[in-house]
Amino acid sequence: MTKHSSRLLFILAVLAPGVVPIAAAQPATPATMPEANPVSTESNLPFRYPRFDLIRNEHFAPAFERGMAEQLEEIREIAESPAPPSFENTIVALEKSGQTLARASRLFFALNSANTNPEMQAVQREMAPRLAAHSDSIRLDPRPYARISALYEKRDALGLDAESKRLLWRYQLDFVRAGARLGEAEKQKLKALNTELAALGATFQQNVLREVAASAVLVASRDELAGLSPAEVTAAADAAKAAGKEGQFLLRLQNTTGQPLLASLQNRALRERVMTASLARGSHGGEADNRQAAARIARLRAERAALLGYASHAAYQVEDQTAGSVDAVNKLLAQLAPPAVANARREAAELQKLVDAEGLGFRIAAWDWAFYAEKLRQARYAFDDAQLRPYFEIDRVLRDGVFYAAGELYGLRFQERKDLPVYEPSVRVFDVFDKDGSQLGLFLADFYARPNKNGGAWASAHVPQSGLLGTKPVIANHLNVPRPPAGEPTLLTYDETRTMFHEFGHALHGLFSSVRYPRFAGTSVPRDFVEFPPQVNEMWATWPEVLGHYAKHYQTGASIPQELLDKVLAAAKFDQGFATTELVAANVIDQAWHQRRADQIPDADGVLAFEARALAEADVDFAPVPPRYRSTYFSHIFAGGYSAGYYSYFWSEVLDAASVEWMKRNGGLSRRNGDHFRTTLLSRGGSEDAMTLFRSFSGGDAPIGPFLERRGLSPAN
Repeated sequence: MTKHSSRLLFILAVLAPGVVPIAAAQPATPATMPEANPVSTESNLPFRYPRFDLIRNEHFAPAFERGMAEQLEEIREIAESPAPPSFENTIVALEKSGQTLARASRLFFALNSANTNPEMQAVQREMAPRLAAHSDSIRLDPRPYARISALYEKRDALGLDAESKRLLWRYQLDFVRAGARLGEAEKQKLKALNTELAALGATFQQNVLREVAASAVLVASRDELAGLSPAEVTAAADAAKAAGKEGQFLLRLQNTTGQPLLASLQNRALRERVMTASLARGSHGGEADNRQAAARIARLRAERAALLGYASHAAYQVEDQTAGSVDAVNKLLAQLAPPAVANARREAAELQKLVDAEGLGFRIAAWDWAFYAEKLRQARYAFDDAQLRPYFEIDRVLRDGVFYAAGELYGLRFQERKDLPVYEPSVRVFDVFDKDGSQLGLFLADFYARPNKNGGAWASAHVPQSGLLGTKPVIANHLNVPRPPAGEPTLLTYDETRTMFHEFGHALHGLFSSVRYPRFAGTSVPRDFVEFPPQVNEMWATWPEVLGHYAKHYQTGASIPQELLDKVLAAAKFDQGFATTELVAANVIDQAWHQRRADQIPDADGVLAFEARALAEADVDFAPVPPRYRSTYFSHIFAGGYSAGYYSYFWSEVLDAASVEWMKRNGGLSRRNGDHFRTTLLSRGGSEDAMTLFRSFSGGDAPIGPFLERRGLSPAN
């Protein structure tokens, strides 16, 4: 996923309209003076690569202060200009404004996600509401809006090129959606709502991070860990030692409901402890309880939507996406839920047979699913994840898999460099060279999990590509791969391998950006379109030529056996009832919170009952398959950019599945296909309508059949 908090998106695409998540390159500037603030001062490193070696916690607040002051002065000059409004003195000037603030925001939110600390979290709590207020002071100022509106009224007579005309349309829409047409009293109410929402989003995010650490399960005996690999046991022992519990074992949780260790743990009581701890996060009292924050965020969003003239927050959000309407989203979920749950129930019956055959006398529960699904996978396809891992060594997957596919498709070449500073020792930096040998940008790989790193996987950017600003991209990928014991190789799971390909799809979207205006760079596309390119890039993880190039035993160098590969591919639809149902359930929760009026939102004590009722009404309340996220740790929708938009993964997958079929029909891994995808879609960012770009690439609309077939939901299945 592209990991930009709603506040970061708000800053980059709203209050600092000229900057979006992607990184930059330009000739070096004079060396930074020791007394200069390396956050507010443009970096002197290649591609304006951040001075991670100089940045300290104390630099962020002053950089935000300076950035806000600078942008307000820039906006004042635009608003009070005696010259009649023109595209150059109004729209381009707005696009150039706020560069210091945007740089500070990109740096801060990237580091706060990947390598946070208490001081940074304090800055976030202080600055989030102030940044929201700053944005409102611009978007709700009638003077710049009057100039934008005047230009928009005569847009067809301005002689603008297509990208410039779209930029004018985007500014008009952004200001209107931000409340520019409201009366003064309504604007004041909107400002108060936005300020409180920003503070609550920061609180929710920090509570989730605290709960992941606080909910780790402490185990007294090594015997309880039967089923885990020696490396996993060692990692649990190391984690306990670091927590001051030497001699015991600490099982850290990931942010999803399901936990990877559940597939291996033989001790059912411990599996239940792990799942119970996971499900309870943010809802069992204490400082990190998120029920109050979730309920309050949902209520305030509903109030804001009503103030802006929308029936719900979902209606407000989806209007600006390719789906276009809440009805379209509901139709998709209604189409998916019944067959998904039916498949999950059939899968549960198969798993129950394994339990019964062992004579254990219990009904399959959420904490049993992964364990018995892995047993069934082994029985049905005669392989398990442990057999695959030796063929997925992390560096080989990156260099001989991810990078190799990019080379074959797009002509890219990668070279690691050690001279640029990093914010954490395990982060790696690569020069990215284009097909003509010129340098396209920089790529950062931050793959290992840390207690102070947000869960999941995401892409981020430090400087946006822009013809207007003369910048090139610097993109980062972030994963949460457990760090192996010292001296041992990092062997990925099959899912982690696919995730690496997925996130690099986001990186390619940013690296290939070739637009004039940074407002449209890279991943600055509708939320329900942004996951489409990386989902397409996942296909190369198992493409025979790519897989054969990287899937080699880390000790012997032997290629993955064809029979093992065949089993992996044959198992592609295995457990898809579970996978689809947990995602549908999470989508139901998202839409339930965001399709309601303010007076329909419960208080903190009613959060869990509200969630349960929503799942029951949608007929996805199947206990063995809990939602991928529960409300109290659903960062995507309460602290990220996916509120009322978690459906984007399904929506994008419809486009992805159709595109994969297109790639296969047209020869698969080839420069011709790669260059076509790059030219027609990846390079255009948000400079054209997203679905127009898709049709330009594929030649038409996306049928839903390939998606249903992939998910095992088509009638034939």
